[in-house]
Amino acid sequence: MNEPHLQTDEAVVLPASPVRDLRWIFMGPNGLRAGWGILMFVVIWYALTVGSTVLAMRLLHVNMRAPVPPGPGILIELAQFVPMVVATWIMSLIERRPLLAYGYQGHPRTLRLLSGLVWGFIAISGLVLTMWRLGYLSLQRGSLNATSALEDAAAWGLVFLLAGFFEESLFRGYVQFTLTRGIGFWWGAVLFSLIFAFAHTTNPGESTVGLVSVVGAGIIFSLSLWYTGSLWWAVGFHATWDWGQSYFYGTPDSGMVAQGTLLQWHAQGPAFWSGGATGPEGSILIVPALLLFAGAMVLWWGRRGRSQFAGAAWRPMRSNKLS
Repeated sequence: MNEPHLQTDEAVVLPASPVRDLRWIFMGPNGLRAGWGILMFVVIWYALTVGSTVLAMRLLHVNMRAPVPPGPGILIELAQFVPMVVATWIMSLIERRPLLAYGYQGHPRTLRLLSGLVWGFIAISGLVLTMWRLGYLSLQRGSLNATSALEDAAAWGLVFLLAGFFEESLFRGYVQFTLTRGIGFWWGAVLFSLIFAFAHTTNPGESTVGLVSVVGAGIIFSLSLWYTGSLWWAVGFHATWDWGQSYFYGTPDSGMVAQGTLLQWHAQGPAFWSGGATGPEGSILIVPALLLFAGAMVLWWGRRGRSQFAGAAWRPMRSNKLS
């Protein structure tokens, strides 16, 4: 006798696809997982940078332990900046986001950049002149004539504008936005501020206080990103801070020395106060200066609205709002 056919409501379970099973390793609810994204970005950037930097150094024969002319300085910065842009562009294609999504969207861009340029020079001038008044450094006129002074001012301006875009984009661009959705904004900011400082350990003349100040600067720039939602202000501040040190006042910049400066600087007294071979960033006086900057930013920007990262301060961003 034939058994009657019984119908059930149970769904038929098909064998899982091996490819689909592995997809969760690489993809999360917001697309490519943060860790894989950062790994890919770093590998692409590093591979391109090693090739371009080695080529530039061989062509230019630059001794980084001696004063660096502005011409080679521009090429060295380009050798680092272009690979960073390419790496960010590749990741933007993979993640289907605009290239400017990682720190360069929003308004007003020009005003933010110009404001950063002004405040960066004011800040470094305040620190240098305070040290001068306290007797920890002396300043004298350099040997440049009017024509060469203007030419070098423009050339070094380009160098440090490239440096501002490169360093801010590398340490607080793609990686910061990716870590915000991976572990939270401030965990990412602290991590890459420490990495930012570690990258300065190879600078000739760098000191412990100098490295602490680099971490503090990283937090300051992250704070500007937190409040403004973009890197435009940080790029401007970073550029004129370095330009003011290296060209205008002729001081070392984290141990690096420029060739062709408007003024000449000489440290006086203990390096703990004068900065010594590190420059103003190596003086303990930069600590209260950084605290003053941070306090001013909180007071000025903190009352003007809610940060776009507020939902991911210390925890992962749960939506795709940053794209």
